[in-house]
Order: sequence, then structure tokens, then C-alpha cells
Amino acid sequence: MNRRDVRCGFLSVSVLALVTLGHAHARDATLQSACFPPETLKAVPGEGLVARGDRQFDSASTPKDMLPASPVPQALRGSIRRVELPKGQRLIALTLDFCEQRGEVAGYVGGIIDVLRQEKIPATLFLGGKWMRSHQTRTEQLMTDPLFEIANHSDLHRNMRKLEGATLADEVSAPQRVYEGYRARLATTQCAAKAPDGVQSVAPRLGLFRFPFGACNATSLAAVNDAGLLAIQWDVSTGDPDPHQTADTIVNTLVRRVRAGSIIIAHGNGRGWHTADALPRAIPKLKAMGYTFVTVSELLARGTPVIAESCYDSKPGDTDRYDFLGSLHAKTKPEDAGWITWLPTMSLEPDPAAKPPRRAAAKSREPVHDDAPITKPY
Repeated sequence: MNRRDVRCGFLSVSVLALVTLGHAHARDATLQSACFPPETLKAVPGEGLVARGDRQFDSASTPKDMLPASPVPQALRGSIRRVELPKGQRLIALTLDFCEQRGEVAGYVGGIIDVLRQEKIPATLFLGGKWMRSHQTRTEQLMTDPLFEIANHSDLHRNMRKLEGATLADEVSAPQRVYEGYRARLATTQCAAKAPDGVQSVAPRLGLFRFPFGACNATSLAAVNDAGLLAIQWDVSTGDPDPHQTADTIVNTLVRRVRAGSIIIAHGNGRGWHTADALPRAIPKLKAMGYTFVTVSELLARGTPVIAESCYDSKPGDTDRYDFLGSLHAKTKPEDAGWITWLPTMSLEPDPAAKPPRRAAAKSREPVHDDAPITKPY
């Protein structure tokens, strides 16, 4: 990593609490227990599939008002990639993205969440606004689970490098309004009355943000930080959106690349290949190596964030490719779009000789991971 692109500043717990408005505080499961019977939390077969051609959740129908927030302090502005920890602390943060684009309803891979609950593994879940709208019950279950920290993953999962003005602002604010609206709704339910203090343990607003595709520019990064949101990137990617990825490869990647203070990215929206199979194997290995899982906010509270001035996957500039891919996909016929999914794991330029992955039949209910515009829907 180019040290010129990284700056480290002291981060106190009090500053973190100010920015995230309570994500790091102690929580309990009383509200979830009161509102969601245990059997309703479990994975449902077929729920992880992606449905195409469904536009009913494309437009945001959410409250216009939301809680005010102060801009992120200068020392925390930028793209947070990992955290430098005091010697001897071996903490890591697992993050899962649940994103959804226009004209589709993405999945919910409940098997991943079941594993985390069974193993009592905390995680930070970056939820898109549209995903939350199309998965209200699942969102509220996750919000009320003390294991999980909920964060903002934009509204329609668009390349924010190409947005500006009101469109850019809406991409940041819409998920905030969805989340706050759901929290307010929960407070009025009969089940919440049985756990009067339960709603107070649910963070009042989202304090963390992840850019779609891991791509940003100075304008979009400033918009996120000005909205009071810390921009969270990663230093370890499972690569699970790649349809050629295997559970073995994911496990090996985690064991080999994770280090103290790492932020790991994976996906739970039906576009994370083999993550549900890999995590039950990777978690015990990482624990045996001395690592303890925490949420991103908890990780930040324990050390010094490593902050870059731009957003990237493994090296500066590598996510700029999505400017090109977005235009390419718009000009590509749907039946030919699958080959674009190979690009992020190959060169930055398309290979004219590459063959598209085989597509499922039009009426198939098989997962359609390979039909996404790109391989890594970060």
C-alpha cells in the first residue's frame, strides 16, 4: 500500500460514539425475542435467489425527515481500509453486503446469518436502501439482533463516481430514511410494548457507509462524510461474487490474508458464491489463529483507522474500471451481458475471445449470479 495514500489519526471512543451515534454500545435481544419467534429467523429455501424484472421497490417511498448529523471530523474523512491495533490485540471485522439494483429483487442468504448466530459471530451488515425496502421483515430482524451492526450501502447501488447533486444526495440519504422509518415503526408495534427498552438498544441512525463497487471520487466521498457517515472499505476480499470462486478458495484466502485489524468483505444477497459453505470452515480456523470477531465500530474504537484518500479494492485506481463497465453494460444486449461478469477478476480490458458463462433458461429459478452487470457488486 502506498503510504502517501494513507493517513492515520488518533480515534478516541468518544469521537467514534459521536459519529456512529451508538453503534458500539451494549445491546440486548429483548426486542427481537418479543417480535420474532425463533423459527421465523431461520433460513428459508429459495430465499437467496435473485428475481429479475421486479421494479416495485425501485422508487423510494420513505419519510422525508431523518435525524440530523454532523459532518465527519477531518481526521476521519476518507476511505477506511483497516485498523491498526495495539500490540497483542487480534481483532477482525467481518462485513456482509446486501445490495440490490433497479429492476430486480436480490436474495437473502439466511444460511450465512444462521451460521453467525450459531457461532455467535458479530458482523457489520451493509444494507442497500432498495434491499431494505424489498426485505422489510428480514431487515427488522437484523436490526434487532445484538450481534449485528447495520450500515448504509447506498440506495440503488449505482456507481457514485458518476452521480452529483440531488441524485448523489438521495443515494446516501434514502437508506438512512428507510432504516429510521423501520425503527420508528418497530417502536409502535404491540410486540415492542412487551420490551419497552428494546428499541433503545437499536441504533437511532446508520453511521457507516460502503460505496457500491467499492468506487468513489472526491465528490462522492465528501458527500458521504458530510452526511455524518464514515466510509468503510476493506483490506480482505473473499472474492465471493466471482462465479468461478470456490469455498476452498475463500477459506484459504481468509486464512492467508487476514491480519489483526482486517476488515473482510463478503456478500449475503444471493450474489456471494459459496460464502455460506466457506464461513463454517473459516471461522474455526481464524479463531484457532487467535482472532476475535467484532463489528466495524468496535474495531475502530480499539485502534487507529488506516485511511486512504480514494476507494479501491487492492490497489489505488482498480475500481475506476466501473466507469467503463457501466457504459459497456448499458450498450450490451441482455443476452450478451454475462461476459462482463468476468472482468473484475481478469484484466481491466475485456478479452474479445472470452466466452460468456452459460446462462440459465429464461424461466429457471436457479440463482442468476452470472447475470449481474459485473462480478463484484460491492
